[in-house]
Amino acid sequence: MMTISDIDRKILHELQTNCRQTSATIGEKVGLSTSACHRRIGLLEDRGLIERYAARLDGEKLGFAMTFYVEVTLEGQSEAILSAFEKAAMSRPEVLECHLMTGQADYLIKVAAPDTRDYERIYKRAIAALPHVSRIQSSLVMKTVKRWTGYPAL
Repeated sequence: MMTISDIDRKILHELQTNCRQTSATIGEKVGLSTSACHRRIGLLEDRGLIERYAARLDGEKLGFAMTFYVEVTLEGQSEAILSAFEKAAMSRPEVLECHLMTGQADYLIKVAAPDTRDYERIYKRAIAALPHVSRIQSSLVMKTVKRWTGYPAL
């Protein structure tokens, strides 16, 4: 675990809240000059604490009314099987997230779809077609109570 100063934590919090803020604005909020803030942001990027900057899109407004979490169990857990599955999952644009898990299922996949008909297509052509899949269990998100907005205590 990396040591992070209080000032850097404040900078990360500000960027996580709104990454379009200028270095001047962030600097004002954390008590640094524009150039010092800009330099520290660059160092945070160099250290890998900031992976990238991105816009957060509203899936529902884009037509993705349904979100599914899909548990996938594979026919084995050898390195070759896991690697083949992961490579194929990463190549599928329908797979929004894919996590290797402990417990009953090997992987947890997040998928969004406009409706159940499209999810059926994704299920058959994208998920079930992944290599070494032996079992699939899907769960439909009925309501998102809290959406991920960033890491706590920054």
